[in-house]
Amino acid sequence: MRPRGGARWVAGIAALAVVAWSLGFLWFVQVAVHRTGPPPPAHADGVVALTGGAGRVELALRLLAAGQADKLLLSGIGGGTELSTLGRMAGIDTAKLAPRVTVGRYASSTLGNAVETAAWAAQNDISTLIVVTAAFHMPRALAELHRALPDVALFPLPVPPGKDGTERGPGLRLEMGEFAKYLLAVSGLSAWLPHREAPAALHPSPGSEE
Repeated sequence: MRPRGGARWVAGIAALAVVAWSLGFLWFVQVAVHRTGPPPPAHADGVVALTGGAGRVELALRLLAAGQADKLLLSGIGGGTELSTLGRMAGIDTAKLAPRVTVGRYASSTLGNAVETAAWAAQNDISTLIVVTAAFHMPRALAELHRALPDVALFPLPVPPGKDGTERGPGLRLEMGEFAKYLLAVSGLSAWLPHREAPAALHPSPGSEE
């Protein structure tokens, strides 16, 4: 028995949806993840590291130590992990950097990172911001940050391959999951997901001179 017109129409729509999703996923993996934005400036007001992968904290701390940014936000640090511990793990002495570093503990998602970063940027008059995260995470991070920080110039700086917690890339399953989350971010639907709001004031790490 041949499918009726309505069934053929539904099957056609489903097939088009699969093709569109597949093409979008290929674009995401081959283009969006590897797309480079403007190079980071010689000096920016701030740098934010969206934590959750190896190498992000180290790269951000090295940028701060080199004078490429005035202030640093480590967004989404869980538990009671202190800056000195993060510095030891990265092989960097944070004693002199502490007054310029804020350890954010309120974000548990990329949307939360954006909310936390927006609060910190407003508090610190940030107008140029270097964004540090893994390459596969950068498209979604920028989508959320652009929405939360429409007046701040963002400069993506992906963690070099091999230092983002993946030896040979994130893998198909992780890429597919990231693409689905990216679609939620660019559509604005991620705003409906549960997240913690950042406090009105974020303070530098203990040991600050402020």
